Formats: sequence, C-alpha cells, structure tokens
Amino acid sequence: MNPIVRPVKKESFKTRAARDFRRNSMIYLMLLPVVAFYAVFHYGPLYGLQIAFKNFSAGLGIWNSPWVGFDHFIEFFNGFFFERVVTNTIILGLYDLIFVFPASIVLALMLNEVRNRMFKRTVQSITYIPHFISVVVVVGMLVDFLSVDGLINQLIAYFGGKPISFMRLPEWFRTIYTSSAIWQGIGWGSIIYLAAISNIDPSLYEAAKVDGAGRWKQMLMITLPGIMPTVIILLILRIGSFMALQDEKILIMYNPVTYETADVIGTYVYRKGILEASYSFSAAVGMFNSLINFVLLIGANYLSKRFTETKLW
Repeated sequence: MNPIVRPVKKESFKTRAARDFRRNSMIYLMLLPVVAFYAVFHYGPLYGLQIAFKNFSAGLGIWNSPWVGFDHFIEFFNGFFFERVVTNTIILGLYDLIFVFPASIVLALMLNEVRNRMFKRTVQSITYIPHFISVVVVVGMLVDFLSVDGLINQLIAYFGGKPISFMRLPEWFRTIYTSSAIWQGIGWGSIIYLAAISNIDPSLYEAAKVDGAGRWKQMLMITLPGIMPTVIILLILRIGSFMALQDEKILIMYNPVTYETADVIGTYVYRKGILEASYSFSAAVGMFNSLINFVLLIGANYLSKRFTETKLW
C-alpha cells in the first residue's frame, strides 16, 4: 500500500515575519534608527514633490495650491539656461566617471604592490585625511593656493610665467573641480578596493608565479578580475548619481564670471528656489534631475545584468 502523503501546510508571510522578528529582535532594534532616519528625512518629504505640478503658495499650503500640470517643466525645457546647466552637469558627471572614479582603483592597485608596510600605511593615512576636511575649508584652500598672489602663481612667476586668475576663468573651473574631487576622495574610495583585494585567494598568485607571471601580469590577470564585481557595483551606484554633483562645493567655488562652465542643475535649483523663492519651479527642475538619475541607475543595472553576472538586484 502506498503511504498517505499529507500536504505540508504553508506558513503565511505574517507568521514567518513574526517568527523572524522574535528570533532577530535585537537586530531589528538596531536597524530601527536607520529606518526612522530615511523615513523622516528621505521618504517623508516626497509628499512635497507635488508642488512641482502646482503653483505653490505658502499662504494656501501644499494641498490647496492650484494645479498647473507640467507648466514648470515646460518652462524649464524652453528656458534660456536649460542647455547651459544640463550641458555643464553632464560634462562634470563625465569627468567624475572618467577621472575621479578610476583614481581610487589605481591607488588601491598601486598600494597592493607596495611591500614596505610603514610606507604603505603612511600613504594611506595621507590620502585618507582630505576626506575628513570640510568642503568650505577645501574651497578656502583652493582660493588661497590659486589666487593671483598664491603659491601656484608664485611658482609660475618663478619660472618666468605670468600669474593666472584661476578661480575667475571659466575654462579652469572644471579642471579645478575635478582635480580637487580626486584629491578629496582618492584615499577614502580606495578602502573598499583594498578590502576586496585582500579577499583574493593567495594561492592564485602563487600559481601565477609558478607559471612565470610577473607582478604586472598578476595584477592584470588576477587582481583586476578579482575586484571587478566590486568595481561594477560601485560603478552602477556612481552612474545612478551621475547628475548629482557636489552642489555645495560648486556653490562656494563659482561666481557669476564662471557661470558659463560652473552653473549646473543643482546650483540653478538653489538660485531659483532659495534666492528667488520659485519653489514650484525649482521642485520641478530637481525632480527632472532625480528622474534622470533613476533612469540611469535602472539602465546601468540592466546592462550589467545582461553582460556580466554582477547586478544590484
């Protein structure tokens, strides 16, 4: 006789969630402040995004302000500054991907080849420090070093050149912004790559040495492929914030003379929203910027999932 097979009763999601909560109650308790922070300061304010489709009036409030549909978006797209701020944002975003993002990878690969521990730790400490310096202080240092009578111009004059007003020339803004971004983030960004390198199996290097591979080939054939999943994940996240630049740094660095190359979407939103009190218009511009970032994130993750085995979701 065949034994009677009784169907296993599936637990409901509510039951499984309650059991998991009882088992990991302390972990959920530790997670609570983080969830509360994002709920209050990131998801809660999303309610106010509706003013991008309204003619917001502080007297009427968000809910009672009249709807205008996509008028603010159309005004931005047809505006005089649309091409300038979008172009500058894209160019600075490309500079970030091409120069700033790989800098940390290069530093991590170089530090991995250093065998003198004291020298390696010294370089790491020196390159980490700029990350903890306030943006205001960093820009102040740039102004002092790059002023007409600053250190850089003194060196230029010493070698027979003429002083250059770096901070007042539009053609120098992107170079200064990108170079300072590399200096600020190269050390801190290399930490995660060094951690990924430390997880590579040492026996792979030993096998490569037996096969006659030198340090350069070991880096190309073992180290780089070993950290590539980490690189791809961070690249996807970087692309997802492609249009989100260091707006506060640009606000401190730029001036009306350099608007031609320095004015980006974030600074334009600040001027329209805070200085001119055009809250609805600035909300529409900010939403447009966020939507572009969202589309880029989805697209980057899709391409990564299709052509590699690494993805965010």
